[in-house]
Amino acid sequence: MPTHSVPSSVSPLLALDPQPSLLLDVQARPLELNAALLALLGESGPQVLAGCLPANHAQLVRACLEQRRAIEEVEAQFGERVLLWNFVPDPQEGRVLARCRDASAQILGEREAARARRLYRLITENTTDLISRHDPDGRFLDASPASWTLLGYWPEELRGKPVRTLVHVRERTQLRCAREALEQHGYHTMSYRVRHRAGHYLWFETASRAIRDTYTGAVVEVISVSRDITARVRAEENNRRLAGVVEANTDLVLFIDPAGQVTYLNPAARRTLGIGERQPMPSLAGLFARDDLARLQAEGWNTAERQGAWSADARLQPTGGGASVPVSLVLLAHSAIGGERYYSLVARDMTERELREAQQHRHQDELAHTARLVSLGELASGLAHEINQPLAAVVNYASASQRYLQSLEHNPQAVLRVAQGLERITEHAQHASEVIKRLRAFLRKGQRRMQALDVAEVARCAVRLCGWEASAGQVTIEAQLPDGLPPVYADRVLLEQVLLNLLRNAIDANHEAHPGQPTRVVLTARAEAGRMTIEVRDCGPGLSDAELERVFTPFYTSKPEGLGLGLSMSRSIVEGFGGSLEAQRAEGVGLSMCCRLPVQQGDTRPDSR
Repeated sequence: MPTHSVPSSVSPLLALDPQPSLLLDVQARPLELNAALLALLGESGPQVLAGCLPANHAQLVRACLEQRRAIEEVEAQFGERVLLWNFVPDPQEGRVLARCRDASAQILGEREAARARRLYRLITENTTDLISRHDPDGRFLDASPASWTLLGYWPEELRGKPVRTLVHVRERTQLRCAREALEQHGYHTMSYRVRHRAGHYLWFETASRAIRDTYTGAVVEVISVSRDITARVRAEENNRRLAGVVEANTDLVLFIDPAGQVTYLNPAARRTLGIGERQPMPSLAGLFARDDLARLQAEGWNTAERQGAWSADARLQPTGGGASVPVSLVLLAHSAIGGERYYSLVARDMTERELREAQQHRHQDELAHTARLVSLGELASGLAHEINQPLAAVVNYASASQRYLQSLEHNPQAVLRVAQGLERITEHAQHASEVIKRLRAFLRKGQRRMQALDVAEVARCAVRLCGWEASAGQVTIEAQLPDGLPPVYADRVLLEQVLLNLLRNAIDANHEAHPGQPTRVVLTARAEAGRMTIEVRDCGPGLSDAELERVFTPFYTSKPEGLGLGLSMSRSIVEGFGGSLEAQRAEGVGLSMCCRLPVQQGDTRPDSR
């Protein structure tokens, strides 16, 4: 606006106006300014007048005069202030009265309120929580769009709907408590079940605040923020159930922190280990034997870290002393939400299993002893022959020696003959003694003795026991037993009994398939891949697929006079040694029985007695 001089005289109308004002001519040039406006302009005076007027004040003056109407509330920025100008026309004089007021607080407040409204709307439209308004009776006044994703209702459908119609019947009593709390305190939080439009229930956590009347203090409106906590409630319920299971579990449960310290023992663990509720947690070193602890530290932690779990058999030592407890251990590795690692150790008391296994071994040993007696009865004729032969020789050499003694006077060779006879008597008596010794060892009754054994020696003893039976059936036992075989860890008598049973079955099979004809049974032993394989192969009729599946079933037999316990018992014995016994068709004809046993590690020398 061009700079014009401003008259110093002011009309009484402007002088008495408390609002900053001035008169403008038709060209929007200032005619008069009152004191209030000059005070607003400050020291710079009329020179900055154009800066406080609206930028388009010239157009506003012209429009005001042409249209003969006042123009109100035109905003102008003057420094930090916001001015609102009113333009009032005086058509007869061709001038306009411009009046302003400082509306900085009002405008800035409105702008802040508008920003707050926009932010509130942005939050309500995008938050996953349900923001809702209710009347004092609990009816929906409004709801945020999250009502659709959480409840399946659009906000328009909820308006006027009572909240209680959505709440589970068991939680409706909470609504009355919530209303009383809002009346008294103005704030309330509750957790309850609410029905989705689809019919299922969700768990909600709602925080409500009361809006009160300024004068009466009565609650006129309630603002609520509701959150779906179904996943959290279910997780907490699962945790409670798991905690109940752990507390009631008969297995021993120990929690261990990353430093290896025990942090929790369930009641079963406390009872078994003799630790009271108020006693401090024990150390792992106090619970495990040195070897078990070393295995846990060397293998357990690393395996659990890589695979999530590690299992082993061990023994736990009660803190108050007493016998150790055999347990089956499972070490589990877990990750907390923050990534921290912790562990749980679940130990099952195997005392009863250990007792059952010992009793089962005793029963098995009794059954095996009975089977040996039966076998001895079946081999009686052959054993009698093997004993009669050296006894008959002893009688013959004794008679001959007596005759030589009677001819000492006239036969100078008689002394030598008597000496030779006594030597032969000794040899045959020792042979008979060895036979009886083997029989006594074979019929030994008592607990099994696990020891390192020479497989070849045990196999030869089994061959000797059934040698007469094989000869009577024209069966040759071909023993391919190389020297230098590694030892196996087993009970000598039981292993000999298994081999004897396999050899006798092979002899019977050959005799059945080739009566009156010479046949052979091949006995081999070989070490491969850390295991010893002992194979007995016959040339009998073999077995069908169905018979192969049932051959180890108790009481199954193809012999009219058999009980069907030999192979079943033999397999149980071999499995007790950590091995396996399998049947398969031999190449060509016949059946092959393969007994596989773990090879004894270390430098333990085999027992060949």
